[in-house]
Amino acid sequence: MLLKENIPVKYVVGKIKNELLLVAVYAVSIALFHRFFPEYRISIPIAVPAILATIISLLLAFRSNQAYDRWWEARSIWGAIVNDSRSLTRELITFLDGDNAACEEVEGFKKRFVYRQIAWCYGLSQSLRKQDPYAKNAHLLVDEEVKFTHRFTNMPNSLMKLHGLDLKLAYKNGWLNDYQQVQIDGTLNRLCDSMGKCERIKNTVFPVTYSLYIHFCLYLFIILLPFGLIEFFGMFEVPLIIAIAAAFLLVEKMAIHLQDPFENKPTDTPTTAISQTIERDLKQMLNDKHESEKAAVQPAAAKADVYYIL
Repeated sequence: MLLKENIPVKYVVGKIKNELLLVAVYAVSIALFHRFFPEYRISIPIAVPAILATIISLLLAFRSNQAYDRWWEARSIWGAIVNDSRSLTRELITFLDGDNAACEEVEGFKKRFVYRQIAWCYGLSQSLRKQDPYAKNAHLLVDEEVKFTHRFTNMPNSLMKLHGLDLKLAYKNGWLNDYQQVQIDGTLNRLCDSMGKCERIKNTVFPVTYSLYIHFCLYLFIILLPFGLIEFFGMFEVPLIIAIAAAFLLVEKMAIHLQDPFENKPTDTPTTAISQTIERDLKQMLNDKHESEKAAVQPAAAKADVYYIL
């Protein structure tokens, strides 16, 4: 999702256009009724809708805060996924080692592992949005891995199992020592925790009864508002009621969108963009390994020479 882009006004208004149309028809009807049938004029003290507005404001504020907490937690989790993915790649590049005969095999192992981690990020993003988990990562997996993942309902979890099996293979082949194996396994555990946290947010719905209470109070407020304003504004109460109703409805709609950060909407956590960033960084780390090793060795050698001369 493009959170940095300006959301069009048409998109914002379009979310409540049906509600605003009903409010406009209702407000015009009340105004016309009071004008042409003054003997049946109904008015209520403005304090009544004002008290309701205060109650609704408190309810909406609480719901908006809770919804934003869910959205921010989702963004924090994906920030941790970025960090752990980079750490995993760095550990694979720096830890894994083999003799000259197995050097090519080790390099292929690293590439397969890193590409699978990129696929895991895309797969998790797509799965949370109830989309095809293979849509963006089929080119990152080999055929055997794709066949293996089709045996599982949870595709990202199957890739995590492959991570564990490959880690066991690397340790068995002597490419990792005990401490390195434990370190990489800890990184995989953190990634697994992040996946579970995302699934918890996705599968935990906001209480329906709380939404019903807010809806009831909001619609009661809108129904009573024209009778409190008609005595002061006459026909001008129509645009005023529409504006006030729009403000409350937009706040409620914003909270509804934020409470589900994995629904593929402009207000979502930008998991696709984050996955693309992970893909770029991990591929650069993998492809520039030899250049980075050369750059890291040269300054150390120069420093050693200077120390020896002194």
